Amino acid sequence: MIRVLIADDQALVRGGLRMILEAQPDIEVVGEAADGADAVAAAREHAPDVVLMDVRMPGADGIEATRRLLHGNPDAGPRVLVLTTFDTDEAVYDAVRAGASGFMLKSAPPEQLVEGVRTVLRGDALLAPEVTRRLLERFTERPPPGQRLPPALTTLTPRELEVLRHVADGRSNAEIAAALVLTEATVKTHVTHILTKLRLRDRVQAVALAYRSGFMDAAGG
Repeated sequence: MIRVLIADDQALVRGGLRMILEAQPDIEVVGEAADGADAVAAAREHAPDVVLMDVRMPGADGIEATRRLLHGNPDAGPRVLVLTTFDTDEAVYDAVRAGASGFMLKSAPPEQLVEGVRTVLRGDALLAPEVTRRLLERFTERPPPGQRLPPALTTLTPRELEVLRHVADGRSNAEIAAALVLTEATVKTHVTHILTKLRLRDRVQAVALAYRSGFMDAAGG
């Protein structure tokens, strides 16, 4: 059973999300929070697997709450799935830097929300790739053109670098497998090796590193 905490300052939104999630046999909503401080307290009380975190909330916002939840030991905390409207939430990239595991558009259909919760818990797919890429391209500070491969990436094999490029493009394991003529199991193994070598928690952090380091510029991404 996947334990979910919903953090949003609008009661109607929380109620709608709860109805969607609790209709699933493998998901249980263990709590709700109306602001960031409440979200942190509720997460510590209920130990959810996933927190649906709105960015814009009064007091401590979703970014600050994510920071508090994952500070010091992100692997021990819940997965944070950021809810965004993109057009107004320019701070979403800060949520990634704080440790969030993915993005979900508030306009997404219910089935995408449900699959999004399952996906961030697995950590094996990137949510809303079109949003992720646009945000990272817009808000990531990049190194000067011509800079060599970042030291952190020199530990990766040529095939792993190729897989990383596709991951940063927002492609799923199945899409990468088709593009590189590999099995999905092989792609998943490559992704696991990439995350282990780079000491990253999930694919979102890998995407952030790929753009932040300038790797995607060098790779033609």
